[in-house]
Amino acid sequence: MLQCIFLLSDSGEVMLEKQLTGHRVDRSICAWFWEQTISQPDSFKVLPVIASPTHYLFQIVREGITFLACTQVEMPPLMGIEFLCRVADVLSDYLGGLNEDVIKDNFVIVYELMDEMIDNGFPLTTEPNILRDMIAPPNIVSKMLSVVTGNSSNVSNTLPGATSSCVPWRTTHLKHANNDVYVNLIEEMDTIINSDGVLVKCEIFGVVEVNSHLSGIPDLTLSFANPSILNDVQFHPCVRFRPWESEQILSFVPPDGQFKLMSYRVKKLRNTPIYVKPQLSSESGTCRLSVMAGIRNDPGKPIDSITVQFQLPPCVSSANLTANHGTVNILADKTCSWSIGRIPKDKAPQMSGTLVLEEGLEQLNVKPTFEVGFKIMGIALSGLKIGKLDIKNLPSPAHKGFRAQTDAGHYQVRS
Repeated sequence: MLQCIFLLSDSGEVMLEKQLTGHRVDRSICAWFWEQTISQPDSFKVLPVIASPTHYLFQIVREGITFLACTQVEMPPLMGIEFLCRVADVLSDYLGGLNEDVIKDNFVIVYELMDEMIDNGFPLTTEPNILRDMIAPPNIVSKMLSVVTGNSSNVSNTLPGATSSCVPWRTTHLKHANNDVYVNLIEEMDTIINSDGVLVKCEIFGVVEVNSHLSGIPDLTLSFANPSILNDVQFHPCVRFRPWESEQILSFVPPDGQFKLMSYRVKKLRNTPIYVKPQLSSESGTCRLSVMAGIRNDPGKPIDSITVQFQLPPCVSSANLTANHGTVNILADKTCSWSIGRIPKDKAPQMSGTLVLEEGLEQLNVKPTFEVGFKIMGIALSGLKIGKLDIKNLPSPAHKGFRAQTDAGHYQVRS
């Protein structure tokens, strides 16, 4: 049972406080939490569950905003963390993003959503479709009416029919002029390559996103050509677990609109699409830097938006870097960004130049780590392929669409 939820800005200011039970939690717990965060910045922020002298704290961070929940009783920690994730997702969906100004401008709606999502400390209604029927999302017209009439409430007077349905994530009596459903495979490649060019880690984190506009209560079955490669799968509540457990197919009644059907991980991949080879040599207070980039394994689709970023070490006083392809920018915080775009066919992109060290230093004592970015449309590098999508209980045929893309996640090359 959760007793209180706080929303903190990136400076530690309490933007929102929601007491959930009769036991009031004092704001001093936020001051204690922020002091611990400042004193232990690296280790403390990654802890999802923290034991304070008086409470257990659950925390997640989204877009610089800390969602902090408190309790004094024993409860499943994953329930508290998952509920905070649901709150963050719903607020981001309602408000079109998360930041300090957006939350302060929509205090009323945030509090109304909290009232419906949790009751006396226990999660209640967390499905976005039902919440949208209960509480109208903010828009210019509603804000003007609230100013004119003085009524700032967005809560509906009638209870949505889906609250008593066996599929509470789906609005009842849906009708669409055109029935269509689109399935997107979106993957991120996390890679670590050591200073010898050896692949230390390479894995894919992916999500299956569905955008559904289907009438009635359709029943969908999605199968993959090679589901055995998937690990650590997580499902939307609409997925029936038994068909996946027995046959590894996804059987579900979808929510209306866009939603995340499942997430997965594919581990121990052996190939990366591009290579980045840094070379550094120090002599007499200067460091010579050369970075080459190119295609290692052609995925069969164009590799776009290639970037290479690294942080100049504190001991570097100035840098002079140029590239034979793309542009090089050095920002005020000493971040060097090389924007390559697409690899040309006639030459290998190369960035080179010199780093001038601080006075008294002969060699570079801290070597940078290079962060690589890219985007590949039309292919999932994990090798996951959609087999077929069947639709039942639909009054008219539906249009189906499939798409895949792979982006660089935490792609690091160490020098």
